[in-house]
Amino acid sequence: GAPNVSTARAVREQHGRDESMHPCAPPDAVVWPQSVGQVQELAALCYRRRVPMVPFGTGTGLEGGVNAVQGGVCFDLSRMGTIAELSLEDFSVTVEPGVTRKALNSHLRGTGLWFPVGTVGTG
Repeated sequence: GAPNVSTARAVREQHGRDESMHPCAPPDAVVWPQSVGQVQELAALCYRRRVPMVPFGTGTGLEGGVNAVQGGVCFDLSRMGTIAELSLEDFSVTVEPGVTRKALNSHLRGTGLWFPVGTVGTG
């Protein structure tokens, strides 16, 4: 329920477009899961009901990947921002999908490492 679910038009439209040239195609609802378990439960529910699932990061994609062309539920993963593990020995880091490049670089400050723009991204 609220504040973790919205069917408000403005919220749905915000989540139905990215930086691409494609027209807005809003989902039927937006949810903000806060744990892997919640994502699993939501995905299982959508699967059982045959409802499309659309992941959403920051909306900066260039391919129209967040457009809910068949409606469905948008999973806004921005509240999943934990940096779980950092290994300086093998230059790896385990993060939740809501971790931004800026947050990661702030976490890495002082280690001699940084995460450059353009290496990976999500819609």
